[in-house]
Amino acid sequence: MAFPPRFMSALDTFKDQAKDAFWALSSCLCQQTPSVKINGRTFKIIKVLGEGGFSFVYLAQDEYSGRHFALKKIRCPTGAEGVKEAMREVEAYRRFKHPNIIRIFDSAVVQDPEGEGQIVYLFLPHYKRGNLQDAINANVVNGQHFREQEMVHFFKGTCEAVRAMHSYHPSAGSAGLPPTSNGVAGASSSNARGNGNAIPQRKGSGRRLSNEDDEDERFPQPEGDADGGYSYEANDASSSVPLVTRNEVVFDGDEEVAEEVADPSTEVGIVPYAHRDIKPGNVMIADDNVTPILMDFGSTMKARVHIENRSLALLQQDIAAEQSTMAYRAPELFDVKTGNTIDEKVDIWSLGCTLYALAYSHSPFENTQTTEQGGSIAMAVLNAQYKHPASAYSQGLKSLIDSMLKVNPKDRPDIHQVIEMTNRVLQSLA
Repeated sequence: MAFPPRFMSALDTFKDQAKDAFWALSSCLCQQTPSVKINGRTFKIIKVLGEGGFSFVYLAQDEYSGRHFALKKIRCPTGAEGVKEAMREVEAYRRFKHPNIIRIFDSAVVQDPEGEGQIVYLFLPHYKRGNLQDAINANVVNGQHFREQEMVHFFKGTCEAVRAMHSYHPSAGSAGLPPTSNGVAGASSSNARGNGNAIPQRKGSGRRLSNEDDEDERFPQPEGDADGGYSYEANDASSSVPLVTRNEVVFDGDEEVAEEVADPSTEVGIVPYAHRDIKPGNVMIADDNVTPILMDFGSTMKARVHIENRSLALLQQDIAAEQSTMAYRAPELFDVKTGNTIDEKVDIWSLGCTLYALAYSHSPFENTQTTEQGGSIAMAVLNAQYKHPASAYSQGLKSLIDSMLKVNPKDRPDIHQVIEMTNRVLQSLA
């Protein structure tokens, strides 16, 4: 009996997820710690930190150096096209340089040993304190709430990360840096050396993926060998050495050129990007317990998309349904209208939902009616149906949330105005 291709594709996806789930469970059920080898290096898989459709995130330890990483594993069963999509996330991490945006240490593309596709590995920092959703969950369990000043501080840092994306300046290779006297956004010394967000070097039509943060003393840059890999001459096993992950992924050259062209409708040289999945679970808490770190850039894209026809409208709806969490998704992504332009205001809505969740432990559209009584989250979002529970929080905080949760994107403030209002709330709490 022959099965349709769609069924076989779904079956393959289920098999991949089952293998990853079994691998994750084995760390709890077996004495032997699971491990993975990447370019000759072995990483112990300690536990699962999170999972998605085609991806798992693990806490991994480099057996050679002892360092811990958040290792994101993205399966690409479709081959080159899947790898290309995964690499967009890698490029997004490398594009933006900001203290409140997660940095990527390294990346690798390897052949799937148990399948016909490939696997993309991303090596990211591991934050021991988890994310804001973890903090919300802990508050619920303990019957507590964020102090308003603490909560607004986390929110402001998240907004600063979003401003870097909405104000991206590709020609200067910087993310939201203030302009210099000649009107061009300033670049750090690392960017000046061609290591930050400058346009990558090309080899033919391909792009070579290079290590990030070569100014970080924990990640010194070794000499490359003849094969484009790395060689090491560490004195002992405890030495801090970079990962062996030099890879090359081929992209269409013309597409990359288009990536760096400014939208003429924006400020000169500014190309806004939208995160499109801002939520408490995508904001990590740094080990200092005060710095929020925006992460998960798999949904990131150029912010401004003009919807020319119904086909494009449906495509944008499908992308949003797949990549943007429903309870934090802007109304214009639920019902995309022909002739409209979707822009960075989608992130403003998500920021409003995020601040509400920090205050009241859930999204404004995850309430008794929508979660227990069969109500529709989509309908609640499209009509902005929400209420502020009784609390001791200031009217300034409530007004800030309300300003962002406007159904019409034109009625929402931009990220600069949100930060100004946030500063006023903080000043009132001082």
